[in-house]
Amino acid sequence: MLQLNYIRENRDTVIERLAVKHFKEIGLVDEIISLDEDRRKIQAESDALSGEANAAAKQIGDLMRQGKKEEAEAVKSQSSGYKEQVKQLLDKLGAIEIELNDKIVQLPNLPHQSVPAGVSADDNEVVLTNGEIPALSEDALPHWELLNKYDIVDLELGVKVAGAGFPIYKGKGAKLQRALINFFLDQAAEQGYEEVQVPILVNEDSAFATGQLPDKEGQMYYVNNDNLYLIPTAEVPVTNIYRDVIVKEAQFPIKHCAYTPCFRREAGSYGAHVRGLNRLHQFDKVETVQIVHPEKSYAVLEEMSLYVQGLLQQLELPYRVLRLCGGDMSFTSALTYDMEVYSSAQKRWLEVSSVSNFETYQANRLKVRFKNSDGKMQLAHTLNGSALALPRIVAAILENNQTDKGIRIPSVLVPYTKFEYID
Repeated sequence: MLQLNYIRENRDTVIERLAVKHFKEIGLVDEIISLDEDRRKIQAESDALSGEANAAAKQIGDLMRQGKKEEAEAVKSQSSGYKEQVKQLLDKLGAIEIELNDKIVQLPNLPHQSVPAGVSADDNEVVLTNGEIPALSEDALPHWELLNKYDIVDLELGVKVAGAGFPIYKGKGAKLQRALINFFLDQAAEQGYEEVQVPILVNEDSAFATGQLPDKEGQMYYVNNDNLYLIPTAEVPVTNIYRDVIVKEAQFPIKHCAYTPCFRREAGSYGAHVRGLNRLHQFDKVETVQIVHPEKSYAVLEEMSLYVQGLLQQLELPYRVLRLCGGDMSFTSALTYDMEVYSSAQKRWLEVSSVSNFETYQANRLKVRFKNSDGKMQLAHTLNGSALALPRIVAAILENNQTDKGIRIPSVLVPYTKFEYID
C-alpha cells in the first residue's frame, strides 16, 4: 500500500498519478489526510497527557519519600483523571487508525511517469515486435481442434472431473507441459534464480501482503473451512517468504523462481477468445520474483523483460512487448510490460507474461525492509514476472508449428520431450 507520509506530503502528485489509473474514488486521498491530521492531533494530546501523568507520579513519589503525605494526596487527587483520559484518547486513536488503514488499502499503487494514460488494452503502447509470423496453409486449425486431432488435451473430460477450465493433459500433451516447466526452471537457474517449492494455498495475511486482497477477492478460490486461498500465481507465496523480514543490503538482488499450478475463477469470461487453452481456471506457470534495492528496480525490470523475451526467442515464437496504460494496469503495479505471442491460426496476439515493478507498494504491506548505507531502515522494492505461463504458450506452439508430419516441437524443447513431433 502507499506510504502515509508520502500521501500527506505529496497530495497533488498522488491525485495526479491516481487519475492516470482512472481511479474513481479520488476523494479518499483528502479523507486519508484529514484522518491522519486527527490521528496526529490525538496522539499529541495523548503523549502530552501521559507526560503530565508521569510527571505527577514522579512528584507524588518524591513527596511521599519526603514525608509530605498531604501534599502527595493533593497531587494524586488532581491527577486521578489522567489515566481515564489517556484511555479514552487511545480508544479514539485506535478507531481512527483502523479507519485510516481501511481507506489507505483502497488506494492502488501510483503508476510510473512513463505509463501511458490510456483507458483500456487498446491504449497499451507497443514497445517492440520480434520474429516472423508463420504463413500457415488455408486448412490450418486452431489449437482447440489440434488438441482433439492429436488427442493430447481433453477439455470435455476435464469438465466431467472438475468443470469448464480444468483440462486434462494426455500423452505427448502432458509431456510437453512437463518439458516446458523443466525448460523454464532450468533457464531461470542459469540466470541466478533460486528455485523454491511453495504451498499452493495461502492465508489471508499472505494474500493481503501482495495485494490480492482486498482487490482480487472475487477472482480467487476460497477454502471456507480453513480460511485459505488457492494461489492465482506463485508470486503470492514466494514474495511472502520475506514478510516481516529485515534483509541485509548485501543480499540484493534476492531472486527466486517457482513452478506452481495457478487458480483463477475468471468470473464473467465468455466468448471465442476463451476457447481451448486461451483462458483456464487452473493452469501451470513458472514465476520469477526479485526483491531489490530501490535504486536498481527499474534496471532490474528491464532485465526481467529481456529474460522473458529470451525464452520466447528460444521457443521460436513471434512476440511483442507492451507497456500497459493506466487503465489496463493491475491495482498493485507501478509499471508493467506484457509479453504477447502471435497465434497464427487464431490470427491474434495472446498474453503469456506480465513483468511488473511494484516499487514499495507490496513491501509496505509485507514490511520487507533493509538498513541503507546511512543505517536508516528503508523499504525494498519487489518485482515479479511470468516466465512463463503455459496454456497460451502451448496454444501458440501447436498452431504456429503445424506441418504435414504433425506438430513440430521447438528444437530447444526436444531434449526435454524426447520427441520432435506430435503426431
